[in-house]
Amino acid sequence: MATENHNIHDIVDKMAALKAELAKVIVGQQDVIDQIIITLLAGGHALLTGVPGLGKTLLVKSVAQLFSLSFKRIQFTPDLMPADIFGTEVLQEDPTTGTRAFKFIQGPVFANIVLADEINRTPPKTQAALLEAMGEYHVTSAGKTIDLERPFFVLATQNPIELEGTYPLPEAQLDRFLLNIVLNYLPVDDEVKMVRETTSPEAVTLSPILNGDDIVAFQKLVREVPVSDNVVSYAVRLAAATRPNTPNAAPRVNELVKWGAGSRASQALILAGKARALLDGRRNVACEDVRALAIPVFRHRVITNFRAEAENISTEALLKEIIASIQE
Repeated sequence: MATENHNIHDIVDKMAALKAELAKVIVGQQDVIDQIIITLLAGGHALLTGVPGLGKTLLVKSVAQLFSLSFKRIQFTPDLMPADIFGTEVLQEDPTTGTRAFKFIQGPVFANIVLADEINRTPPKTQAALLEAMGEYHVTSAGKTIDLERPFFVLATQNPIELEGTYPLPEAQLDRFLLNIVLNYLPVDDEVKMVRETTSPEAVTLSPILNGDDIVAFQKLVREVPVSDNVVSYAVRLAAATRPNTPNAAPRVNELVKWGAGSRASQALILAGKARALLDGRRNVACEDVRALAIPVFRHRVITNFRAEAENISTEALLKEIIASIQE
């Protein structure tokens, strides 16, 4: 099998080198970095939530450099159209023969890593166009299907504090993201270090650690990590506990939850858990892996109701209660 020791050790060594290189430009945020790497290795996409000025764009650009992958950034605006993402056909004339033919000009989605900045600023039609590429790994233009190069990883950001002029992602589209990663403020000591380093005259150069073929190979390796029936059962019971008006609903879920996590959440728990186990150098998934990733997996899939809002109960606080109520 592909999960022989030298392969597992290889991925651990490569990821340790990657984190060490990333520490040259990113201070702190270790949980965020781990979750981005887990999402990439699991072959999923991530939604990054955080207020402006926390280094989201720098983090994604740096990850792209370390993986030696092509990177494109799309700034989402209310007037952005699907063709601005996919590309468009233009009529070109051959200077030699004088004949005219349509040629497809690729858009920014044709990259290994795509940063969809402030995805909630664009209308649903354009949001859906990007999410089609995320789910199908190809785009369609003028009746022709064009495959996207693998690996293909979308990291979409949204600003949680600014609602004017935004189009919140529908729940069905949110479900397409493997993890919802929250970027918080740095501790004061880390921010002091970050400010000192980012305002110095020295320019930091990052050395690539992995290429696209390495990532594709590691994604296959993640899929081959074995999972016991007990761990699968635990993941499914966690997801089932978030669903209101069902026999498996956790305490207070019927009162406070409008919509629970679907079956894709159970799959996400296991797939992300496999990637976490490999990063830790283990050959199988433990319940701890599932539990550690439950909040970023459920954060955007569990929708609380008006009563939870009225009682000032956050989704994260409720998720912690649900996780604590389920036995391994």
